[in-house]
Amino acid sequence: MAGGRPIRTMNGVRSFFTDRIFLSFLSTLLFLVAISFLLSTKATTRPHPIQSVHFDLIRRQASDHAALVSAYAAYSRRLKIDASRQVRLFSNLASSLSELASRVGSDEDSLHPVEKEAKDRVKLARQLVSESKEAFDTQIKIQKLRDTIFSVNEQLHRARKLGDLSSQIAASSTPKSLHCLAMRLMEHRILHPEDALPSTSDSIASDPSLYHYAIFSENIIAVSVVVNSVIRNAADPSRHVFHVVTDPMYLPAMQVWFAKRPPTGGAHVDLHSTDEYTFLDASYSPVIRQMETGKQEISLLHYLRFYLPEIFPKLKRVILLEDDVVVQKDLAELWKVDLQGNVNGAVEMCFGGFRRYNRYLNFTNQVVKERFSPRACAWAYGVNVFDLQSWRTERCTEQFHQYQEMNEDGLLWRPGTVLPAGLMTFYTTTKPLEKSWHVMGLGYNPSISPEEIRKAAVLHFNGNMKPWLDVAMNQYKQLWTKYVDSDMEFLQLCNFGL
Repeated sequence: MAGGRPIRTMNGVRSFFTDRIFLSFLSTLLFLVAISFLLSTKATTRPHPIQSVHFDLIRRQASDHAALVSAYAAYSRRLKIDASRQVRLFSNLASSLSELASRVGSDEDSLHPVEKEAKDRVKLARQLVSESKEAFDTQIKIQKLRDTIFSVNEQLHRARKLGDLSSQIAASSTPKSLHCLAMRLMEHRILHPEDALPSTSDSIASDPSLYHYAIFSENIIAVSVVVNSVIRNAADPSRHVFHVVTDPMYLPAMQVWFAKRPPTGGAHVDLHSTDEYTFLDASYSPVIRQMETGKQEISLLHYLRFYLPEIFPKLKRVILLEDDVVVQKDLAELWKVDLQGNVNGAVEMCFGGFRRYNRYLNFTNQVVKERFSPRACAWAYGVNVFDLQSWRTERCTEQFHQYQEMNEDGLLWRPGTVLPAGLMTFYTTTKPLEKSWHVMGLGYNPSISPEEIRKAAVLHFNGNMKPWLDVAMNQYKQLWTKYVDSDMEFLQLCNFGL
């Protein structure tokens, strides 16, 4: 807004000051100043009382109007009216005034033509001032209004930033009820060490003929909803294996939960903590190195998605599920999707000019500009099919490390999110999935159609209004709560408002 202001203002002034008026305007200014000086000199050399008063009156009129015209001229200069034209006009006016000065003689007769011309010039000056006063005052009012609008916009921008920050804090913070649930499960684990989910056998955990899901989360109840929703909608639950990786602090609580509420239908839950993956150290992973130096604030859990081949060395395919999704249909069909040699199968989320690569990446950076198209369509995390064999062939983890190291100072994308790293890593190796596999926006968009929700295989509560929070949207919350095991004793003890 600020960058376009001078051009619009200048055009507005030019519409009021035509070339003819502007020429007369400046000539009046310089002429009156010159006349004031000449008459002042004349009055000094001819000190007759009547003449002195008469000359003084003319001089004051000339001086007053010269000051007024000077104010408008200064305003015009401040609005940057064409400088080259001003130079030409001043040059011509200087010649004209020199010629006029030479006509002023030492006798009183030579004064009368000058006095008449001076009066005509004063009259013209008054006319010009009268014509331009409205434009001058209007421009001042416009400028004040623009300043006010700019100030209000700045306040609105700050308020929105504070609102977004508050929403992010509310979404990322652990609600009291979730904290209570984790603590009570931990307490039970200490008091009853025998109540823990037994480890899944390696033969099941690494069987490529089964359907394997990776879930990285610290949210116990959210993970349980994902697992329950997949199992309830599966034709054959026994073929589904859930690999849940969590923070070491939450592993005992997860073990108690799934020991007391084991998956039904013969499904399997395989629990792990991040500290089990010893290959993740500072010498191998730039993420670990940046976390140790304080340059990375995101939890390691969010970055495990870039190490799937190392985490599952014996598997050929894995489906990544976020912990804020709900499954409504059998995902067995998703395993049959032909990725055509690509690494990642994902639903694209661009429409028109929105949600393309230029929203997530910094295209002023030379590396980004050379390697990616700003119009490329962005896809989403939430439900992703990964071909681990193609991943290993394309060396995607090495590509991720390269981009992560280049973004150490936030030059490629904004720190605090993993999607841009995924967009870069899988730029040419992503196959778009049919949109009904993954319907997004239930955590921020109140306008998703019921028909779209009904047809969706997976619903994603991405956004700040998570279904386990008080700020969740009521029209969608039941889609999530119906998979919560509300009979679980620990939920009742922690006052979950479900």
